[in-house]
Amino acid sequence: GSEMCIRDRHKINAKFKKGLKIMLTLINDLVWGKPLLILLLGTGLIYTLRLKFFQIRKFPFIMKKTFFSLFKDKTALKSRDCDSISQFQAVSAALAAAMGTGNIAGVATAITLGGPGAIFWMWVSAIAGMALVYGENYLGTVYRRKKHGRWYGGPMAYLENGAGSKRLACLFAVFCAFAALGMGNMTQVNSISSALDGCFGIPPLATGIAAAVIAGIIISGGIKRIGSASQALIPFLSIVYIAVSAYAIICNIENVPGAFSLIFKEAFGIREVGGGISGAVISKSVNAGLRRGVFSNEAGLGSSAVLHSSADCNNPGQQGMWAVFEVFADTIVCCTVTALVILTTGAADSGKDGVLLVTEAFGRIAGIGRLSPYFIAAAVAMFAFATIIGWFYCGECAVTYLFGDSGIPFYKFIFTAFIVVGAVSKLEAVWMVSDIFNGLMAIPNLTGLIILRKEVKSV
Repeated sequence: GSEMCIRDRHKINAKFKKGLKIMLTLINDLVWGKPLLILLLGTGLIYTLRLKFFQIRKFPFIMKKTFFSLFKDKTALKSRDCDSISQFQAVSAALAAAMGTGNIAGVATAITLGGPGAIFWMWVSAIAGMALVYGENYLGTVYRRKKHGRWYGGPMAYLENGAGSKRLACLFAVFCAFAALGMGNMTQVNSISSALDGCFGIPPLATGIAAAVIAGIIISGGIKRIGSASQALIPFLSIVYIAVSAYAIICNIENVPGAFSLIFKEAFGIREVGGGISGAVISKSVNAGLRRGVFSNEAGLGSSAVLHSSADCNNPGQQGMWAVFEVFADTIVCCTVTALVILTTGAADSGKDGVLLVTEAFGRIAGIGRLSPYFIAAAVAMFAFATIIGWFYCGECAVTYLFGDSGIPFYKFIFTAFIVVGAVSKLEAVWMVSDIFNGLMAIPNLTGLIILRKEVKSV
């Protein structure tokens, strides 16, 4: 009798898990369906037209005022306000939140699901996203307020103070707090524990505890310490990853023209065999490219504006330009070099996906070879950890907006505990729930951007 009860319980659990998976898949497909993608691209197009293709037309000026200003203007590197972080720390923290597994595994998944043409649509999402994040950060700087000695801004500020909707601001804050626990925490630390367990044999529980302790030390210091840690991590990680990727691409430089040709042909469904145009190929490329692009650079979600609102900069146009540089560095540079490594090595046909596909690609490069698993594991772990500390601040700001400072200690405890849980869990359901909350964040944020579009001015 007891054995039958156990079997029945297992059957009920299996049915429950199957039903939950089906339900979450349906909700995820609904949230990230064509309406949201059209809303994201449409809002990006509205801002692109309103700003007269500012992100393309004035790109050299944007680089001069952001990246190249670091070599001339010390105010970009050092905050003069004890309650703020520098402009470069703000963009480093925003890049930390964005540059997680999306720049490595996300690119590989885009190619697997949508073919090489998906990379073109990732570029499209980035170009539209540059206009979106410019608008987000412009409005976030205009409407930010100081409370209890610290800045709060981003969508919460411009939805309440600009669009006049406390309800939309609260909705965004709720979605943001949950997204920070899921996509910004559990999914990232699970990638870290999987990578370190696979390559170095480090038990996931040990990884989770170590990550929780280190993250706890950093986040306990507030935005100042998060900004400093991001400034130390992100530039170094990005330079190393791009340099190794550039070496891999140079090793197969003769395949680069063919890789670009494949990207453009498949983006528009042009078939190599028999000619003609395939609507199915276009649809797969568009969907995979846009979704992975948004997952990578987070343009339109509002997370960038939350982090940038703590910067020592009262010029909304200047802060907006830093956000444009952020999307360029994230998607146009980092995602593109990952894609070219995969395509120029021919690893796309290996039948692998995600981190394994990127590892296979780097493993085919002379001089890297056997070191590939260790390099990719280390890159994934470091980028994902940077994402965790960046997203914590987004979640903290959301909780502060909803409950005041009294909610921060509890949220810190929950966030740190979830790092350990995420490291040892099987996260298929968590990935879907996190994806859902990420998509839900975009809806109130994009609504506010459309309402306030006339207030955003080009520099």
